Amino acid sequence: MISFSISCDIMKLVILSDTHIKPGQSIISLLPEDLISIIKSSGLLIHAGDFETIECYNELQSLIRIIAVYGDTDCSELVKLLPERRVIEVEGVKIGIIHKGQLTSDHTDGLRYLAKEMDVDILVFGHFHHPIVEKTDVLLLSPGSATVPGIAEPSAIELEIKDKSVKGKIIRCTGDVCSYFKYEKN
Repeated sequence: MISFSISCDIMKLVILSDTHIKPGQSIISLLPEDLISIIKSSGLLIHAGDFETIECYNELQSLIRIIAVYGDTDCSELVKLLPERRVIEVEGVKIGIIHKGQLTSDHTDGLRYLAKEMDVDILVFGHFHHPIVEKTDVLLLSPGSATVPGIAEPSAIELEIKDKSVKGKIIRCTGDVCSYFKYEKN
């Protein structure tokens, strides 16, 4: 597990997962312009795996600093480059990042136990292609997929962390326009 700390007045970050960019595709051309603007104005991008190609990872890294884990469909280059799970600390808030959590049907108990095992306040995970926000003793977050959402709307998550307080928004993307669903956890 890799960990490090980030500190500033207010940290705004964007969370993506399950972009599933095939060889020859460009993540920047597939994401809504609003979402690219939101990403560029943030301090950090977290990606919870399933880029699929190293080109997708490199394109996102050209926009902003990226912290990521590999997913179950990522190429061997990404599996060698990225860890399976990761813990970072932002403004005193510990964030765990994994791709495929221990979620069975609609029960998040396995994810809560994993968050406790990783000793984090927030657990970010992917794999499910639809947004999940569960607030208990830990905050469980899945951003969904901004490019391959399945039956859900394309989505990402934006977090704002200040003084150990977390405010979040699910970013719903339709065409080039994004809208928000807000939540907060102290």
